[in-house]
Amino acid sequence: RDVAVTGVQTCALPILIKVVGLDNLFNQHYHATDEASVLKFLIGDDRNPGSIVSCIHNARENSRTLREVLPRAAWERINALYLFVNGRSAHMLERARRDNILEEIIERRQAVIGLLGDCMSHDVAYQFIKLGRFIERADMTTRILDINAAVLVPRQQVPEDPAMALLWMGVLKSLHAYQMYRRHASVQVRGEEVVDYLLKDPFFPRTVRYCLDELESCLSELPHHGPPLKLLRIAQRRIAGMNIRGLTSAQRHEYLDAVQADLARVHAEIASEYFNFCEHGPEALKASATG
Repeated sequence: RDVAVTGVQTCALPILIKVVGLDNLFNQHYHATDEASVLKFLIGDDRNPGSIVSCIHNARENSRTLREVLPRAAWERINALYLFVNGRSAHMLERARRDNILEEIIERRQAVIGLLGDCMSHDVAYQFIKLGRFIERADMTTRILDINAAVLVPRQQVPEDPAMALLWMGVLKSLHAYQMYRRHASVQVRGEEVVDYLLKDPFFPRTVRYCLDELESCLSELPHHGPPLKLLRIAQRRIAGMNIRGLTSAQRHEYLDAVQADLARVHAEIASEYFNFCEHGPEALKASATG
């Protein structure tokens, strides 16, 4: 959506690339951060594994190979989403049609998540699906908060500037958190309160704390969860011990960067423990069998 704050439009496009952490990949394929290049890279470029089209294609391939595990209706919805995107990928770059198509993708994706939650056994396979979702969600929340703080750096000396409230309101709306923030945190949109809410609220599903608690619940259902759970609890303690009030933008960036590093370590440990287990060698397999 268009940014309605003077002076932010010119820097909003490269910030989108920074949010997803793909600066280097973008620069390999594009020479300018204009609207067409950024949106093509984020939406429809199959050279970008994080683009919308690439993610949906990979989701379809993964679910196709696991059709005996997933509910049949889930596979059908994922396949329908793939066909929907394939037929409209060119139109997603058009301003007049982009918002409606992206909203439709969001609704179809939410339908898949709801179907999995209601129609799939909450077994080990389901716990791994949730692990991926909540690690990604927590990481994206910290990235959105961190990048927005960078945008606000030049305005920190004017805290009453209404443009700041609009920017933080945009952060809340991008996470579908605006209504719940006003209900549970404050009717006034202030940077410190927004950051505190999106990091620490235990009830809203897109806050970092909520995601970490869900990760703990998932890991507790899996075998051999000791190492990743230990790292996860470090991240939980960091969030619990944060005091956002009075921090400068640089200090807040350091905190958020540390949380992102915690999440990366948790992700790497989960991958090592469950997906790269055989790489540990015969001794690890023997220990697992006897343990």
